[in-house]
Amino acid sequence: MTLKIHQLEEASEARWDAFVRAMPDATFFHFSAWRHVIAESFSHQTYYVYAEEAGEIVGILPLARMRTKLFGDALISTPFCVYGGPIAMSQAASDALEHYALELLRRIGADSLEFRQLHTPWPGWAVRPPLHYTFRKSFSGDAEIDMKAIPRKQRAMVRKGIQNGLRSVSDGNIDLLHKVYAESVRNLGTPVFSRHYFRMLAKYFPEQHDVVTVFDGDAPVASVLNFYFRDEVIPYYGGGTARARQVAANDFMYWEVMRRAGAERGCRLYDFGRSKSGTGAFDFKKNWGFTPQPLHYCYRLGEGAVLAEHNPSNPKYKLLIAAWRHLPLPVANLLGPPIVRGLG
Repeated sequence: MTLKIHQLEEASEARWDAFVRAMPDATFFHFSAWRHVIAESFSHQTYYVYAEEAGEIVGILPLARMRTKLFGDALISTPFCVYGGPIAMSQAASDALEHYALELLRRIGADSLEFRQLHTPWPGWAVRPPLHYTFRKSFSGDAEIDMKAIPRKQRAMVRKGIQNGLRSVSDGNIDLLHKVYAESVRNLGTPVFSRHYFRMLAKYFPEQHDVVTVFDGDAPVASVLNFYFRDEVIPYYGGGTARARQVAANDFMYWEVMRRAGAERGCRLYDFGRSKSGTGAFDFKKNWGFTPQPLHYCYRLGEGAVLAEHNPSNPKYKLLIAAWRHLPLPVANLLGPPIVRGLG
């Protein structure tokens, strides 16, 4: 049989997504809709290809080129996603997709090519030094059992939120989410994603997302956008206002995500997403009893290129981060999206 590589077109998206659902190593971030989200939100060029044999898809490779003046030129599988890389049914399909990616790197002259591997490094590729970790843990779906499984100190914070009378709402209120999220990331000194990006995520994953927002009285104090895949819940973009820490709203929110996902959607795996070692988010997730698992971000370099490092813990960014925290929120919301499009 002859194996061929094809560019993904809309007519084949259903076949691509069926392949993703069937492959155990595939993730939510392999779905075809991400190419629309990335192109329409950030104007990045996408290169989604699949390997076909005897009329059947036997491998997929989602790629996008992130090219900006501030942060360089990289091919990534997949930017703005924590996981990626090729998924294939055979070594032949795997080799063909790798060959396509390397030829594309050479042809377009990008600085680097990166596969964001969840399970194992890509054979023969260099691996970034350990920096990003994921946090994944199974849960029972029984609220009483799952509450007791949270380590004691963190469980006390969840109960504090309950005692403070916090309540959660699960809906699709993207605008409210973005308002809370924008304040949260500004306070951390991080550029914010645009509201348009969040709306594109809601548009292209209508049945696979929700927004859980926590209210203190009538005031929203924490909110998170969650994705659902198989039996997994993936809290992805979330944050809280200045009031959130005082009333334990973030702790309560992530508990409510777990409780609701288990009871309402039958989820049994909680994917707490990616965090960098040495950060508050990393420690927060460990305190929930999650074991950090290093992510295998593998790369190849273009001719004469060096690997770009955009780590906020880099000393050269400290003054910028400190200054960003003091920006008026409307200014931060205006300046942030053009910057963050190069930080996927």
